[in-house]
Amino acid sequence: MGNSSTSDGSARRRPEEQQLGPVLRRRSQVQAGSTTDQRLLDSAGPSEWVHTDPWRVLRIQSEFIEGFGTLAELPPAISVFGSARTPAGSPEYEAGVRIGGALVEAGFAVITGGGPGAMEAANKGAREANGISVGLGIELPFEQGLNQHVDLGLNFRYFFVRKTMFVKYSQGFVVLPGGLGTLDELFEALTLVQTQKITRFPIVLFGSEYWSGLVDWLKNTVIAQGKASERDLYLFHVTDDVDEAIALVTKEVGK
Repeated sequence: MGNSSTSDGSARRRPEEQQLGPVLRRRSQVQAGSTTDQRLLDSAGPSEWVHTDPWRVLRIQSEFIEGFGTLAELPPAISVFGSARTPAGSPEYEAGVRIGGALVEAGFAVITGGGPGAMEAANKGAREANGISVGLGIELPFEQGLNQHVDLGLNFRYFFVRKTMFVKYSQGFVVLPGGLGTLDELFEALTLVQTQKITRFPIVLFGSEYWSGLVDWLKNTVIAQGKASERDLYLFHVTDDVDEAIALVTKEVGK
């Protein structure tokens, strides 16, 4: 084994075995040099390491911890999804407001993606009904920020962490007309229910005119070609009535 020098210049033989945290090194794999604390406190080198995958893992872990810690004490909640582009005052927006309020009256907190449009509408309805209005935002190149009706908000870097929070802390989904992000959240939930990763998780699509094309495609193409089972159509409900939507999304939920 090679030698290393001490602070006074004298030679020091490298040990045959070295324990560095959980890592054991022996023989040729033993590293000379400082302790972990010394490397932490003395380091002032390049900063590229903050963009490496091991560092990202720590960021991901911190997002899960922050999310779990913040949302763990929420009462039973329902997530409401929909387009960020839904104009304020439109019929879809007003339906979102009514749904948010009705969920609070039924005893539920309301969780949305925290953005504008349909998400803002549901948060507004929840806040005006004196309920708990939660927004789970996402870091995007075009900054949206959390809408003014969110009382408890979290912003995430990673979509998959955010989607875990939606499913873990919701007892069901109400899905208003929306775009690709809404479809992503919808099909994530459908897949989890279909594969029995989650159970007793009602999903309601609000707005039959908007969703009819998707339902027809699932039935006449996906299921007709054997890519899914006909029973998968029972994984969700479609309605145009706010009261029915609330009844459908809450009837299977044990609070």
